[in-house]
Amino acid sequence: MSETGTTAESGSALGSGLKVRHLTMMGLGSAIGAGLFLGTGVGIAKAGPAVLISYILAGAVVVFVMRMLGEMGAAVPASGSFSHYARLGIGEWAGFVMGWLYWFMLVMVLGAEITGASAIVNGWLPSVPQWVVALVFVVFFAVINLSKVGNFGEFEFWFAAVKVTVIVAFLVIGVLLVFGLLPGTEPVGTSNLFGQGGFMPNGFSGIAAGLLVVAFAFGGIEIVTIAAAESENPERSIATAVRSVVWRISVFYIGAIAIMVLVLPWNDPELASGPFVAVLNKTDIPGVAGFMELVVVVALLSAFNANIYGTSRMAYSLSRRGDGPAVMAKLSKSGVPTGAVLLSVFFGFVSVLLNWLLPDDLLGILLNAVGAALLVIWIFIVVSHLRLRRQLEADGKLTVRMWLFPYLSYATLGMLGVFVVLMMFDADARAQLISTTVLVLVIAAIGYVNSRRQRQI
Repeated sequence: MSETGTTAESGSALGSGLKVRHLTMMGLGSAIGAGLFLGTGVGIAKAGPAVLISYILAGAVVVFVMRMLGEMGAAVPASGSFSHYARLGIGEWAGFVMGWLYWFMLVMVLGAEITGASAIVNGWLPSVPQWVVALVFVVFFAVINLSKVGNFGEFEFWFAAVKVTVIVAFLVIGVLLVFGLLPGTEPVGTSNLFGQGGFMPNGFSGIAAGLLVVAFAFGGIEIVTIAAAESENPERSIATAVRSVVWRISVFYIGAIAIMVLVLPWNDPELASGPFVAVLNKTDIPGVAGFMELVVVVALLSAFNANIYGTSRMAYSLSRRGDGPAVMAKLSKSGVPTGAVLLSVFFGFVSVLLNWLLPDDLLGILLNAVGAALLVIWIFIVVSHLRLRRQLEADGKLTVRMWLFPYLSYATLGMLGVFVVLMMFDADARAQLISTTVLVLVIAAIGYVNSRRQRQI
């Protein structure tokens, strides 16, 4: 059931230099990005303080999906992760669709991340063209990803650690603000939580709208199971990392949102434009806005670095089983899929160019297609788990177990179905759903042609 080894011209296997702390920080680094630092204001504007319910519901779904993915990953470590499990549990076509859908989604995200980071840096250095800043970043992270995986893991560990430290500091300062323990501050109590129209100023429709905004903020955490294949002890590493990442992400996200809606009124315009800066401004700390800009740049670059890794390993895994160009499966002497890394970097830079050349046309269509891709991937993970669980249990491979199987698994699938229904009643989300459906059909058609070609060889 495991991915069989492959022999490449210049290497025989992926590297194995990642440690549990690397995996944990990679998961945190991918999930804690601009979605948390900037996007939370959008969710608060839609749902008010009740956005907490949106985050708790979305967070619960992500925790359950990750538990299922962790169960399969600990039993069958594979660089293809959920793509490999979809192939085993559902069929060859599902593995092809999941793998390339994930690759496409992250490549488009790469362009958005590098464009956002370079735009901020360009504001600091207006004499340097934005495209030059972006090119420097792309080349730098290409070099990082082409080095042996242990070096990459160490770099990403410290990069992500900066973000985690900032979040922890924010939570500490936020608690002090809530209880009025900082100089010149008074306890806020629950006045902001239940004032300005109450806890649910926009009713259940606001919670639903907030749910659509926040559900995708958790994306990126699944990279832990992709990276586990290059850890020193995949089975143990993935079990430990998944447990650690899941609770930390939950605390960071829900804790940060709770601080925001307690400290400030939900309809405060500053909260909508920059929630972290808005809260920290209450402390009268000088230079806080500039500092948070720096943190956002670090957050974007850390996620960019981790996502290059994720896309390259997925392309490598797909190519190994004949679902991609053979050159993507070749490894360097240090066990790095050089061709797959360069492919991801190249298309990441192409998406940067599209971001500047066609901001309102082609790129908008492509980014819409990305919108619901994560939701499709989560649904396939749950279905794969439901179909594989009993076989894995019979093989005696389970070291991580999904709680209350199969009831909680089916409940998670039902909740994801609710997400889809909610998207159909929201104009913007409906456009994303339609675009993603078309993209999935296109990838499936390519997969069908590819499978027929392989049978004829």
